[in-house]
Amino acid sequence: MSKNILLFSITLIFLALAATAQEERERPRDSFYDRMSVAERRPVELPTVREADVLWSKRIWQFIDVRKTINQPLYFPERPSGGYRNLMQVLEDAIRAGEIRAYGVDDDSFEREPFDPVELFDDILARVEVIVIEGQEVEEVIPFRSTEVLVFRIKEEWFVDQRRGVLDVRIIGLSPARLVRDEETGQFTDIQDPLFWVPFKEVRPALANAPVVNRRNDKMVESYDDLFIRRFFDATIYREDRPDNRAIREYIDNPIDRLLEAERIKEEIRNFELDLWQH
Repeated sequence: MSKNILLFSITLIFLALAATAQEERERPRDSFYDRMSVAERRPVELPTVREADVLWSKRIWQFIDVRKTINQPLYFPERPSGGYRNLMQVLEDAIRAGEIRAYGVDDDSFEREPFDPVELFDDILARVEVIVIEGQEVEEVIPFRSTEVLVFRIKEEWFVDQRRGVLDVRIIGLSPARLVRDEETGQFTDIQDPLFWVPFKEVRPALANAPVVNRRNDKMVESYDDLFIRRFFDATIYREDRPDNRAIREYIDNPIDRLLEAERIKEEIRNFELDLWQH
């Protein structure tokens, strides 16, 4: 009798496993072919550069406005959907998981102690708004949302590699920023409220494993690492390395003149490479 019961139990287990396997095989997929996952991707390996190979270098800071059409893949989707997340959500998830470290807004050299992830997102970045309920003003804590970030700052260094004979660039740091609203009009101003800095080299593995919406071709699955390394974005210079460490807005008041100064710095970098090989 006990032998029959044992055989019956084993049969039931095999039937259950077979049913489970059948259910998994028949699970519908959101495509007509099997898509390759980017979850196991590694960052694109960049050429090694020695100090002796750097003939010339220039450090600049730029900002990327995600409201521009070319930069919108950094902002969408507003909520995680179909395996896609916006760039700020990727950064938040990686920081909360301890994969990358976030440093203060005035510490783009990453020399001080990093933030505690929970304190950063649940306390420091939360906003307090005053609302009126039944004629009384009440303070309400608004949790941080990734869609608040409309600007990303990058700290990068352009250099001439004489061994390879090219003008190249390396992104050193990445910083999300909110835009400040005008209290009277309710419109966004051009004043940026940076949140923190993260080392770009440290964040690259997380970016490489996060697919980005490719509006040019749905077949080509690209990552945020691909987007930055291939420079599929439009950025504006807001600071260059100077003895006084001032940003452009600190010594130029007119917004149009600031853009012209940013273009002058960009043109200076381009011309250096041309002048170098002409002589």
